[in-house]
Amino acid sequence: MADINHVTLVGRLVRDSELVYLPSGQPVCRFSIAVNRKRKNGDQWVDEANFFDIVLWGRMGEAIGKYLLKGKQVGIEGELKQDRWEQDGQTRSKVEIVASNVMLLGGGSGGGSSSNGNSNPGGQGNTFQKRDGGGYNNSQSSYQGSGGYSGPVNESPEDFTDDIPF
Repeated sequence: MADINHVTLVGRLVRDSELVYLPSGQPVCRFSIAVNRKRKNGDQWVDEANFFDIVLWGRMGEAIGKYLLKGKQVGIEGELKQDRWEQDGQTRSKVEIVASNVMLLGGGSGGGSSSNGNSNPGGQGNTFQKRDGGGYNNSQSSYQGSGGYSGPVNESPEDFTDDIPF
């Protein structure tokens, strides 16, 4: 079986994102999120905050970076990457998440925002996904109600007439 390196998180930004350009001209957007984890302390449940550094490469960082503001809730999909370096004779390392999908969710400074700056009521966000060609797609969240009536649904067990085979 192949190894799997996949991370999915939902959390809140701890500060505004930072967009920089490498000498090659490639944009890089960096930000951090806090994700709460519930754990039991004695007989009470307490929240424990975990902090994760996220990096977005290329046009994705340019497109979404301006919407990544402190307190905003986001969904992240990506993979873990470990950087290693020497400092003062000691080997140091840091793990960060290289994002492949980012979803702007509600919260913080209001509901989700679309890429054109219009408000997105109801907290539904936009998803920015890596395309196979290297660019990024911007699509509305996958939920889209049909708005139509599909007729009555039989919910009571007496309407169920099939015999159970055991």
